[in-house]
Amino acid sequence: MSEQRFFDAGERLAVLTAQPVGGALDYLAPEGGCWLGAFVEVPLGPRRVLGVVWGAGESGLAKARLREVVRVLDAAPMRAEMRAFLTRAAEYTLTPLPMMLRLATRTPGLQEGPATRRVLRRGPQEPARLTDARRRVLDRLAAHGEAPMGAQELAYEAEVSASVLRGLVESGALVEGEAPRDAPYPRLDPERPGPDLTEDQASGAAHLRAAVAAGGYATTLLRGVTGSGKTEVYMEAIAECLRHDRQALVLLPEIALTAEFLARVEARFGARSAEWHSGVTQAERRRLWRMVGQGGAGLVVGARSALFLPFRDLGLIVVDEEHDGGYKQEEGVLYHARDMAVLRASIAGAHVVLASATPSLESWTNAQSGKYQRIDLGARYGAVALPEMRAIDLRGERMESGRWISPTLRRAVEARLKDGEQAMLFLNRRGYAPITICRACGHQIGCDDCDARMVEHRFLRRLQCHQCGATKPIPATCPACGAEDRLAPVGPGVERLAEETAAAFPEARVAVLSSDLFASARELKAQIAAIAAGEADIVIGTQLVAKGHNFPKLTLVGVIDADLGLAGSDLRAAERTFQLVRQVAGRAGRVERQGLALIQTCQPDHHVMRAILSGAEEAFWRAEAAQREAAGMPPFGRLAGIILSGPELQAVFDLGTALARADEPLRRIGAQVFGPAPAPVARIRGRHRVRLLVKAARGAPLQPALTRWVGQVKPPSGIRITIDIDPQSFY
Repeated sequence: MSEQRFFDAGERLAVLTAQPVGGALDYLAPEGGCWLGAFVEVPLGPRRVLGVVWGAGESGLAKARLREVVRVLDAAPMRAEMRAFLTRAAEYTLTPLPMMLRLATRTPGLQEGPATRRVLRRGPQEPARLTDARRRVLDRLAAHGEAPMGAQELAYEAEVSASVLRGLVESGALVEGEAPRDAPYPRLDPERPGPDLTEDQASGAAHLRAAVAAGGYATTLLRGVTGSGKTEVYMEAIAECLRHDRQALVLLPEIALTAEFLARVEARFGARSAEWHSGVTQAERRRLWRMVGQGGAGLVVGARSALFLPFRDLGLIVVDEEHDGGYKQEEGVLYHARDMAVLRASIAGAHVVLASATPSLESWTNAQSGKYQRIDLGARYGAVALPEMRAIDLRGERMESGRWISPTLRRAVEARLKDGEQAMLFLNRRGYAPITICRACGHQIGCDDCDARMVEHRFLRRLQCHQCGATKPIPATCPACGAEDRLAPVGPGVERLAEETAAAFPEARVAVLSSDLFASARELKAQIAAIAAGEADIVIGTQLVAKGHNFPKLTLVGVIDADLGLAGSDLRAAERTFQLVRQVAGRAGRVERQGLALIQTCQPDHHVMRAILSGAEEAFWRAEAAQREAAGMPPFGRLAGIILSGPELQAVFDLGTALARADEPLRRIGAQVFGPAPAPVARIRGRHRVRLLVKAARGAPLQPALTRWVGQVKPPSGIRITIDIDPQSFY
């Protein structure tokens, strides 16, 4: 993986583009030559496209037939480590390499030349009159090491108006000039003291600091109960990484968590870190992409796609809430960010911290086997106790028709409200009702393009398909029989629960946290901040509320339907239910008073419910691992999901049957093929879907066998084959 290869002008080289052309194409190096890994612009047909110099040309075409690279772009070359990561990720996920490159080059302005911005610098003169406002401006510049700052940024930080800056320019105390548009991020100070740590925290932090200081690859599972202070422990690992002038990446499963986390980073290190996710502006994305490659960003906090940023020297990756299903990319390139984080760190010589109160069975098993190191935090930070867990057996409750808050839970909420505390009601179902049915003919309103029922979203006054996103107005008459006023909602969603809550507690301020109710990430962050500030009495939410939020006044959590996730045949149903309920229960009582979690269930004797209530986590993981191992299922075996889709059902089934019959490449490695069978959601966006499932032993060479197997057939026009390695869902 040499970084030093230089291609002289006219020399043959291979350029990988993000275009669907199969792989790298040969070109001739431009005048002045270029380095291996350089970002270049090349002609492709009538267009000019972005590419990366991937290596020496090997096509065998005569030089006279090759076209020349148009120009070398003003960006740091892609490092050998990054090219190796993209190559191995493509091989593992069976993704075409150009698609992987697209993940690594999704930044605006990459093909633009260098640009500048207007800035202010410290001038040679002292102002004749030094007011408090002018002093604040000069102090802010000094705090930035006299580095130039944009006028808007300087005015904001110094809390002054533009007229104050103009006065300083006129006096010669400030000088206007130009600087590169994309400036480095403020330096984070690793020597700033952090909070006092408990004995367990200090021990865990020392372990991580030593691992980061030693360099090289390793993975540590940081398991700590909710509220145990896992963040402060891995903050010490970040500080150690920064001391060694290496870069750190923290992955979060939900955009809504970034605001609180960035505030903690600023408090710990004295400056805000870089931020990468879909809610960041295009200008900030361009700046971050360039600064990461130049070493101008020491810490990045972001979503799963941040794994594909061009870090100059990545020394630490933290995957917070590593068990969360949001780390699996389910469209386009199918990958799991936790696994890709481990892969990238192993190539870059970085340390990985997988943090969770309820780790995935995969990570737990790797720690048990010694593949991963493990740190345990068994108690909450300070004197705060873990919440008390109780079941509410719905079989013994007198529930009114169309009501989902049991009398026992209602009394508990009333008591907390009387004490001026907050309560949370958790239901993992968006919208008002999952089904809209006609009482006259029994028709259930479904999506026109999918085999899925449309969900009523009463707040938006629409029906929405949660598979394709299509919406339509709520009809006044049944579309099947024409009956008027006979359509009725069936089952609860968070909106219906909010309606019931408002009727039951008319004086309470009710806030609903559901991702579909907010137009932007900023709105969602503002609502979360308002709840944390005590501006709501009852919080109603989906799984969004289970992801690391800290609401100081929240002392009661009520789980409306704990049995919901146990339905169906998902092999991870028990694991996910355990994780979700334990996580949401952990939101209660995180500051002073001990919290209480009340779990409404019709199956209080189910082994998952017993494990949740008892807190016997290790026993639960051991039992779950034993069942999976006996069945040869992940993490003790391997799965690959094959999804065939097309406009004609019979053609899709015929292709599935042909694949199932031609399974010799899979049988050669001891793998089994199940299917074809209609997918649980058999049609999405007008395309019929058929699934096959391949099961193999843990050490089997699955990817090469899948490549040979699928390569035997040529899909008819319009039919797509999607391969999902290590599938997390089977819809």
